[in-house]
Amino acid sequence: MENEIVNRVVKSSIVTLDLEEFYVPGERVFFDLKPLLFQELILKEKDFRAALKSTNWSEYKDKHVAIGCTADAIVPTWAYMLISIHLQPYAKTLFFGTLTELEKQLFRNSISAINWQNFFQAKVVVKGCSKVEVPTEIYVEVANRLKYVAASIMYGEACSTVPLFRSPKTDSSLEG
Repeated sequence: MENEIVNRVVKSSIVTLDLEEFYVPGERVFFDLKPLLFQELILKEKDFRAALKSTNWSEYKDKHVAIGCTADAIVPTWAYMLISIHLQPYAKTLFFGTLTELEKQLFRNSISAINWQNFFQAKVVVKGCSKVEVPTEIYVEVANRLKYVAASIMYGEACSTVPLFRSPKTDSSLEG
């Protein structure tokens, strides 16, 4: 058995944190206020309310909806609030902003459920490759949270990592 291949990665105490697991499934859509404006510039309350009444809100059922306006127009805050009231019975998630900002918020909400103490004094690899795009902002937030509990933080795959952080408590070069 001298030639037996041993998978040291599997036997190591490294914990892999795969942020792809925190992806929130579901369709993402942008509700643009622009078509509801007069000449795509001005909000006329009576026309706006009529347009909202004639909107088929059920097409947003179980979707993650970002609400915004792509026109360079001054839109009163109440208009966005009114749209959210109409969407609320249908949409899975409501967010004011762009689709990119919505995606970040969905990830933020999802990772907020992580019990970071589970990584106490662990050697953590934050997985770098995934089938879904994880916003860089989320990687930054995860690194900042792990820094206070993990013994070390690495990025990549367990077999090929980039070291990012090592707790001074576990750094043998600092021990006397």
